[in-house]
Amino acid sequence: MEYVIEMLNIRKEFPGIVANDNITLQLKKGEIHALLGENGAGKSTLMNVLFGLYQPEQGEIRVNGNPVKITNPNIANDLGIGMVHQHFMLVDPFTVTENIILGKETTSGGKIDIKKAENDVREISERYGLAVDPQAKIADISVGMQQRVEILKTLYRGAEILIFDEPTAVLTPQEIQELIQIMKALIKEGKSIILITHKLKEIMEVCDRVTVIRKGVGIGTVNVSETNPNELASLMVGREVTFKTDKKEGHPKQDVLVIKDLHVKDARGLPAIDGLNLSVKAGEVLGIAGVDGNGQTELLEAITGLRKSESGSIKLNDKEMRNLQPRKVTESGVGHIPEDRHKHGLVLDFPIGENIALQTYYQKPFSKNGVLNFKAIYKKAKSLIKEYDVRTPSEFTPARALSGGNQQKAIIGREIDRNPDLLIAAQPTRGLDVGAIEFIHKRLIEQRDNGKAVLLLSFELDEILNVSDRIAVIYEGKIVAVVDPKQTTEQELGLLMAGSNRKEAGEVADV
Repeated sequence: MEYVIEMLNIRKEFPGIVANDNITLQLKKGEIHALLGENGAGKSTLMNVLFGLYQPEQGEIRVNGNPVKITNPNIANDLGIGMVHQHFMLVDPFTVTENIILGKETTSGGKIDIKKAENDVREISERYGLAVDPQAKIADISVGMQQRVEILKTLYRGAEILIFDEPTAVLTPQEIQELIQIMKALIKEGKSIILITHKLKEIMEVCDRVTVIRKGVGIGTVNVSETNPNELASLMVGREVTFKTDKKEGHPKQDVLVIKDLHVKDARGLPAIDGLNLSVKAGEVLGIAGVDGNGQTELLEAITGLRKSESGSIKLNDKEMRNLQPRKVTESGVGHIPEDRHKHGLVLDFPIGENIALQTYYQKPFSKNGVLNFKAIYKKAKSLIKEYDVRTPSEFTPARALSGGNQQKAIIGREIDRNPDLLIAAQPTRGLDVGAIEFIHKRLIEQRDNGKAVLLLSFELDEILNVSDRIAVIYEGKIVAVVDPKQTTEQELGLLMAGSNRKEAGEVADV
């Protein structure tokens, strides 16, 4: 069998940890090959070895049957290997074309020939159906478009083998479908793709074969046509996983959060929330469904004090808290799992133990007369790390060294431990594997069962349908419908999210 890439018995170690332990991965020409594993299983490490960012301690890499030494990404590019990273490597003030040619500039008479570069970029973009404007500034385009720029960057450098690292983690459902079409177009043109993911639905839809790794060890390679999501999930986490959230009938009580006629402007000063009304009760999970960019972020920022609102009312337990400082909001009984865990959830260079104390460090027993009691802080952190199964070498490890799933578990532990009356969970499972998702859903339901109010914002419709007791649909800064998850469908929600009214979307009992 002729393979375009062979990674044979690869071992990669970091201080105190074996990230890849004797792993073999073989990619056939013209296939989409999934690399599946939990957060922190060693998937990205293995691909960073292939791309030349890391050097393996052991093992051999072959390209088209020939042994190669890939000591840096330029050698990988020369061998026809390109990588689309999970966190994009783009310069915001530059145009699409400037980003794509960076480091590979073609010059004419000592000057960069930007016109020729723009034409080349446009030609590649049209050939693969990427629909990217070569002159657009990165800062002005959507996340989905930025990802296409990363894909174009690899194609511009002549990549025949493309590595996609968790490409759908930050995309809306529509963008995911578009990306799948792009991948199929690349395969038609004779490219080969390795797809790092833990989304089983996407593997079943688009991949030919899948290699599973668990805790740094290769578990095996299977044909997608001969497996199913349940089998892949148990290969990945080493036990059976339930996809349906196990929850009893809820018993909602009094209103905890009541929002009336709220108006909020976005960063450009345009209306983002336009006369919104919403209530969340004790003992319920209220899910907010909507296409990204319909005011969800501004709504949550207004509730949590991160953004000033123009007018209206936000009451928590009958107390007005519109435009309070963020600390006053959290002290009044709000827990917040933020949408962007790196920007708003963690101080990445602080130890994970200190991150767990970020909301309470100034209170007893963690502080006395303004002096921090690190012994108490780390003792508390240690117990929460254990309770929430945060996998970290120790409580002193910097937050940035943890995988996304473990960073998220630490934030959730911190917020729930404060016992808030209202828990706001924004994209709580974005980029996480099925094991971590199952764990987080259980914690949200536990909060509900303890009589707390939970406000869940997610772009994953199956998550919204699975976890919520009621679903509020947001469109252009207003709640346009409130539906019962047991009496609606993904199709109806999709139509409501796109602005159809309830009659057009199909009659559903209001709740």
